[in-house]
Formats: sequence, C-alpha cells, structure tokens
Amino acid sequence: MKYGMNMLLWATDVNESHYGLLDSLKKIGYDGVELPIFDMNTANFAKLGKKLTDTGLQRTAVTICTDTENPISPDAAIRQAGLDRLKKAIDCCQAVGATHLCGPIHSAIGVFSGNCPTTDEWNWGKETLTKAADYAKQANVTLVVEYLNRFECYFLTCAADVGRFCREINHSHCKTMYDTFHANIEEKSITGAIKSYADQFVHVHISENDRSTPGEGGVNWDETFAALKEVKYDGWFVVEAFGLSLPALAAATKIWRRMFTDELTLATNALKFMKTRWQG
Repeated sequence: MKYGMNMLLWATDVNESHYGLLDSLKKIGYDGVELPIFDMNTANFAKLGKKLTDTGLQRTAVTICTDTENPISPDAAIRQAGLDRLKKAIDCCQAVGATHLCGPIHSAIGVFSGNCPTTDEWNWGKETLTKAADYAKQANVTLVVEYLNRFECYFLTCAADVGRFCREINHSHCKTMYDTFHANIEEKSITGAIKSYADQFVHVHISENDRSTPGEGGVNWDETFAALKEVKYDGWFVVEAFGLSLPALAAATKIWRRMFTDELTLATNALKFMKTRWQG
C-alpha cells in the first residue's frame, strides 16, 4: 500500500514556494503526492519532478475537463479540444514522473445538460478516452476516470456506470477509482459498490463526508476498509481534503467554514488514521 496527499489542500500550482511543504510531507511519512495539473507547462513540471525525486516522493496527478474542452460535447471541435487537453496533461505527467492521471476526465465538471446522459454522449466519451488512453500508454501513464456525485456532474455518477464505461473501453491504460466522498453520497452499499467494479479501479481517494480530516466525519470507514481488503486492493490511498486557503477552490468545492486546525495537522492525522485502519 502507498499513501499520498493531494496537494489541492494547498495549491492549484505546485512550485518552488511549496518545496518546504513537500519536505514536511515526506517527514510526516507520505510515500507521494497527488499534483494538480491545470497549468500545462511541461518545463515547470519537469523541474518539480526533479525536486520530488530528490525528496523521495512518488507522484500521481489530477486534472479536470472544462466546458470548452469537453470529451462528450456534441460539437466535434470541443471534443477534440478535450482530447488535446488530456494529451497536454499526459505530457505534464510524463515530465513530472506521475504514473496516474486521475479526475473527472470523462466530461466537463459542473456542466449539466438538464437530462440524463445520452447514448451519443456515452459513445463520444468512450471514443475520446480511448484515444487519450492510447496516448497515455506511450507515456507510461494510466488514466484514472473518476465518477463524481450528481451535484458535480451528470455523466458518470456511480460505481456501476464508471465500471461499465471502463470495461467497454477495455484499455490497459484507462481504469477508474473509488472516492469515499462521492460514494458516501451516491452508493446504496459501500461493499456492493466496491465489489461491483473492483476489476477496474486502481486508485482510491480517502475523503471525509465534509472534505476535512478523514476519520472525523460520517463516512463508514469500517465497511470501506473491510471491503477494500476483501477485494485485495493494493494501490494508492490518497487523501483528498479541501480548506479555505484557496478562495476560488473553496468556492468550487463549497467549503464555507474552517473544519480543521491547520493543513499539516490534517495531513498528519490523516496518515495516522489510514495506516491504523488498514494495518490494524
């Protein structure tokens, strides 16, 4: 098992100003970090990759799609822009040494049609992600499609759907993940959800129901870890928490009040919680 920390708790652009923080996360005991990829500057990511290697931190990455770069748009030009965006993000992963590119890379986040997903959207999504996976394979990066809850997207919102989506794509470098926050909202059974697509998920986000310190909220962690052990999961546990340090991101993630002492305390307690529950 590998333990990671999503850097979106502190930054949307990890750079030299965060080098001390990276050192601190290594000292706390993390194996790696999950890097946001919004700025598609490969030179900057190559520089960051050297720092992470020197620090001894492995890395995964996360990105999103926008309404003008949407893999399921009815406009072929916008779908192509979505594919081009994913290719740029894959280039950044390769530059920084990230092995996984996670996130709602199937459709534009926060964009709704007012209807259920259509067959055309399903097929456009598969076509775009298949092409992106072909590109990711040559970069030795695995795409990790994340389903979100119904309030953040409408295309893939549960384990059953994302599992079927990835099975139909049937690509070695296009898999999916389990996120405890979204599952807490959408799934009728944690165990049932995890078992339903264990053949397809390769990554786990550890995220509390209020997006603060894992283990201090309402997620059913006993059932979660028991189910993950039952399916013999052995990949990344990455803490995904959000706070108030980034106003734009706080607004996007609907964080309106402070729910933890400070970010490094959250990171420290989260790692202790994961290790205790998994190894206990």
